[in-house]
Amino acid sequence: MRVRLVAAALLATTLVAGGCAGGTTPGADWNAGQQPAAADAQPAGDKKQAPVPATLTFTGTTLDGKAFDAARLAGRPTVLWFWAPWCATCFGQAASVSDMQDEFGTKVNLLGVAGLGDAGEMKEFVTDGEVGDVTHLNDQAGAVWKKFKITEQSTYVFLDRDGKVLSQGWMDSVTFEGKVAELAG
Repeated sequence: MRVRLVAAALLATTLVAGGCAGGTTPGADWNAGQQPAAADAQPAGDKKQAPVPATLTFTGTTLDGKAFDAARLAGRPTVLWFWAPWCATCFGQAASVSDMQDEFGTKVNLLGVAGLGDAGEMKEFVTDGEVGDVTHLNDQAGAVWKKFKITEQSTYVFLDRDGKVLSQGWMDSVTFEGKVAELAG
């Protein structure tokens, strides 16, 4: 499967060097009907919750239907990956995202933020792209996309341990992997 993903990544990078063109930010009425979700339990080993920066004050629902509170990411560098289930570039990036989760997941939070599709398509993307080891939010309503002013996929947002945005935008897998390694220190 990895060979297929690498081939897809190369093809996607060649065809669409700047991300998936034609994408738009999901949902016109992004905040309609959204209720704050209950906070997730703290990750194992965390004894004290770090102060929660404004960038991590959002909640959502995972693709598994569980409540998610981004406050649990506070205190560690975080990478948000905004993707759409039909995006070839996003699918090509899946192998790198999974590899970075495997290598640096204890030092850097990786969070997929899925939009521009339905839940079934999103789950299929995660399965086919073999990125089930990463937590993914179902952001059909676009609340998190709007918070970070995401206008197209695939976009990465890198946050330092204090929640400061270090960079935001599309990048190839080599650059992405280097930046994640740098965050992990």
